Amino acid sequence: MAGPLISFLTDFGPESAPAVCRGVMWRIAPEARILDLSHTVRKFAVRDGAFLLSRMVGYLEVGVHVAVVDPGVGTARRPVAVRAERGDVLVGPDNGLLMPAARVLGGVAAAHEITSTDLFLARVSSTFHGRDIFSPVAAHLASGLPLERVGPAVDPATLVDLMLPEGRVREGVLETAVLLIDSFGNARLAGQPDDLVRSTGGALIPGRRFRVTGASIPAGGVDVPWQSAFGEVAAGEPLLYEDADYGGLGIAVNQASAAERFGLGSDTPLRIEAIA
Repeated sequence: MAGPLISFLTDFGPESAPAVCRGVMWRIAPEARILDLSHTVRKFAVRDGAFLLSRMVGYLEVGVHVAVVDPGVGTARRPVAVRAERGDVLVGPDNGLLMPAARVLGGVAAAHEITSTDLFLARVSSTFHGRDIFSPVAAHLASGLPLERVGPAVDPATLVDLMLPEGRVREGVLETAVLLIDSFGNARLAGQPDDLVRSTGGALIPGRRFRVTGASIPAGGVDVPWQSAFGEVAAGEPLLYEDADYGGLGIAVNQASAAERFGLGSDTPLRIEAIA
C-alpha cells in the first residue's frame, strides 16, 4: 500500500534546506510520500505562499501539508497544526499562511499549538523551525500520531487569518486586484471568468476586447483581448486569459512580463470593462 502523503511548500529556494527537511521527515516516516509543491515562493511573502497552497491542496489526496514561509521564525509567533474538515492536517507558522488552504478544505475543525518538545529535533535553532519543528511534527502526524499530542488546543478564532482579495462585480466593470506575480511576470487576478461575464455581459470568446485600467497603467487604460492561449497574440502583445493553475483570471504579455510592462505587483487594483 502507498505510504501517507506529506506535501511541502516553502520559500527556501533550490539550496539544501528542502532536502534536509525531507531527510528529517523520512527518518521518522520512511514510508511517507513527500510531494514538493514549491520551494520558490517569493522570499518572506506569506501572502504568495498562502495563495499557492490554497490553489494546490484541493487537487491532493487527504494528507499532511507542511508550509513554511516564516519571516517571524524564532519570535513569539506560534507553530501550529490545524485539522481541516476534510481530514487533512496543515502544519506551519501561525501567520496566516495556512488559513486560505484550510478554507478550501472545508474550514478549521481543530487547531493545536505545537509545544511537545519530544517531537522536535534534539537541538532546536531559532532560525530553522522548518527543519527542527515543522518537519518532524509533520512526519509524526503522517505516521499516525494523534493531533492532540502536538500540544494544547487553541481556539480557531485566535489563529492569524489572511484573506485574499476577491473580485467585485459591478455593473459594466469587474474590480479586481493582483493576487500573485508568477515567474513569467504573469499577473494572477482576483475573480473568476464567470465574474467577468456577469459584470460585462456576453461570452468570453477569443478576441473579445476589454479595457484594463488602474493606477499603474497609463491614462486611458490598455486594450486587451480575451484569448485561450498565449500564442494567440503576437509576441509582446497582452492578453486576458483563464489561469490554468486555479481557474481564475490572469493578464499576461506573450513572451514578456506583464508585471514589468504595466507596473503590477501584489494587491495592485485593476478595473476590467468590455469595449463596446
